[in-house]
Amino acid sequence: VNACVDVVLSGVKLLEALGLEPTEGRNHAVLSSGQDLREAFAHFMERGAAAERFFSDAEAFQAIARTASEHPAAQLYVGGNAALIGQKLATNPDLKILLCGPVGPKLHELLDDNVVVPPESMQERDEFHLILEYQAGEQWGRVRAPAANRFIFSHDLSNGALNMLEVFVSSLDEFQPDLVVLSGLHMMEGQSKEMRQRRLMEAVASISDIPTDIPIHLELASMTDQDFMSNIMHQQVFPLVNSIGLNEQELLFLTQSASGPHASLASWSGVPDVGVVSDILFWILKEHGKTAERASDLTRIHFHTLAYHILVTVDGHWGNQAAAVAAGARAAGTQACATDTIDTSKVFLKAPLEFVTSHTEAPSKISLNPDEPVVLWHREGISFHFTPVLVCKDPVRTVGLGDAISAEGLLYSEVYPQ
Repeated sequence: VNACVDVVLSGVKLLEALGLEPTEGRNHAVLSSGQDLREAFAHFMERGAAAERFFSDAEAFQAIARTASEHPAAQLYVGGNAALIGQKLATNPDLKILLCGPVGPKLHELLDDNVVVPPESMQERDEFHLILEYQAGEQWGRVRAPAANRFIFSHDLSNGALNMLEVFVSSLDEFQPDLVVLSGLHMMEGQSKEMRQRRLMEAVASISDIPTDIPIHLELASMTDQDFMSNIMHQQVFPLVNSIGLNEQELLFLTQSASGPHASLASWSGVPDVGVVSDILFWILKEHGKTAERASDLTRIHFHTLAYHILVTVDGHWGNQAAAVAAGARAAGTQACATDTIDTSKVFLKAPLEFVTSHTEAPSKISLNPDEPVVLWHREGISFHFTPVLVCKDPVRTVGLGDAISAEGLLYSEVYPQ
């Protein structure tokens, strides 16, 4: 239910167009003026670090967004995880996609013809997310970027409150979907604790109204509030969905929020260790997934990181997972390089060629065989499908890569009727 227009352009060009001079960097948790924007941009550009901030002044933000979207160097794209997953699925000519999110005129124009937007989802103004890019070595006044990255900000109240969730659930009766994909819970972090808790309870009530024979996939995204993550996981959302998609940042944050295995690990160094990743994935399904004793629907997790993907399923619920994880990996290589098929001159292998499958129980050691790139192992009624990714050497566009991977994996997944 999160949808917006991503306006991508050079941060330095936008600040110049707004008449904002270079300044000393300073971090702001929330932006409320052009002054805050230029200080925060300088702060993160100097570090070569990615960041995302809320801009609190609606009128000032609209003026900045107008300047950005009309800049000759700006590129406008479909944004928001839900809209990006919908766009990816819509490239399949046999599929019809229902998208409920705040859809303004520009976003409607950018969406694929196979994407249906109910009238209640349409609004007069687009929700713009401004993505200010900078290149390695780029200068702005005295600030020099050590690495290429981007600074994102928005004044997005509709997505933050999940305004379109009820519209979405009430539209399902008529649409009769074969699959429901949810995303946007992370957008609620901008709300006050009370508002967020109340909205989460309402979201849970809405999701509970979806007929149980329709599989539900939840796509997670970057979060910073451990209590909120713990709520989503423990008592509320996880038991209601059949499948989850996440990356290495979200996986680590999840185990830290709920004191799971390897929770003391502060951050990944280099390629995430396969054994550590699979221990955490196993724990999620063992603690929060479907068992004979537990009333949970969760039976599948699609984990993606740059170098490899793992699809984990509770046995007896899903089929065709070797093809699904391979399709997700293929989508990563083609979308990042913007090619229709994998071009071997443009990709390289970053995955470990040997690894152990666990650090908490007697592991098996696995060596990759190029002739059979999908590796399978089992642990207490749970199956793991692992595949390396052919990583793009010079990525053209990385926004929405995780969404494309999850969408493609779902497309090839077979769900067994229970």
